[in-house]
Amino acid sequence: MEQECCCHKHKERPEEEYKKLINRLSRIEGQIRGIRGMVEKNAYCTDILIQVAAVNAALNAFNKELLADHIKTCVAKDIRDGKDETIDELVVTLQKLMR
Repeated sequence: MEQECCCHKHKERPEEEYKKLINRLSRIEGQIRGIRGMVEKNAYCTDILIQVAAVNAALNAFNKELLADHIKTCVAKDIRDGKDETIDELVVTLQKLMR
């Protein structure tokens, strides 16, 4: 089964990739709920900040995984198909991620 290219703003992910991404997001969502609970229970500031740093690290790891997959699939396919504008799209995306 050939995957849809990202240039169509849609991508059918293999089941394994989909599950891995959803599992990561579910863990991050749980961490966010935990931080909210800490705030609601008046937890100490540094304890909350440490948990926020953990969420930031988890989101960065998610982005790295998704970006690597995007480059290996969508970007590589578009380049092979002669769609060089995908390189410009990737550059813009990387610039936004590095803000």
